[in-house]
Amino acid sequence: MRHRLVCPIVCAAAAAIALFQPPHSAAQPQSTARKGPPAPKGPTPRLANGRADFSGLWRPADIFLIEDITLGMREPIPLNDWARQVMAKHESKDDPEANCLPTGVPRHAPYPWKIVENPPYIYFLFEGNIHSYRQIFMDGREHPHDPNPTWYGHSTGKWEGDTLVIDTVGFNDRFWFDFVGHPHTEQLHTIERYTRKDLGTLIEEATIDDPGAYTKPFTVYASHRLLPGDELMEYICQENQRDTQHLVGPAGRP
Repeated sequence: MRHRLVCPIVCAAAAAIALFQPPHSAAQPQSTARKGPPAPKGPTPRLANGRADFSGLWRPADIFLIEDITLGMREPIPLNDWARQVMAKHESKDDPEANCLPTGVPRHAPYPWKIVENPPYIYFLFEGNIHSYRQIFMDGREHPHDPNPTWYGHSTGKWEGDTLVIDTVGFNDRFWFDFVGHPHTEQLHTIERYTRKDLGTLIEEATIDDPGAYTKPFTVYASHRLLPGDELMEYICQENQRDTQHLVGPAGRP
């Protein structure tokens, strides 16, 4: 019988955006990584039309704090003054993910998630927290002019060769990017690029553009590991949430 993590303190510590430096970078920070079993080996599986097959159950493989990721020549995350002040007020116990709320984009909880393609949609199904999901419209539609702000926003997608590109707007301002408490506003616009580089590894590159909280756009990277032969399990965070009241002090490293 397989067992999942029981959340709160563990999740509050582990549920940063699953971030890592691109493979060519020598600046990859090692101290904050939480590493699991190696990804299964093999070539990228393909559909009958030749395109890479993204279906499967995935789990974040490498987790870092967003503040460990640098831009180009070791530039810091470009927070503006407002965002800096907001971060200084964040308490660990107030992390929305630790309180069983959705993670938003591009943060991932440390629980499996599944990609399901059902044209003209792609769905991301999340095991963690409230069994939430993302719906990506793949039919070429535009974003609504004034979308209702939500946790996962309004997502449209397209294929660029073997890369899935997802453009999302219409976020609320309630989720954190990581457990350190990097904030955002309703001006947030994300562009995610997913590439299955081999059988067991899904690479994510997410560009964050939010002029309300950051002085310029920046890009973060994630790696997701295939869990072959596995399935989503029922996990209700609210039934296991016993520890958030014990998280004391400002948001930060565990």
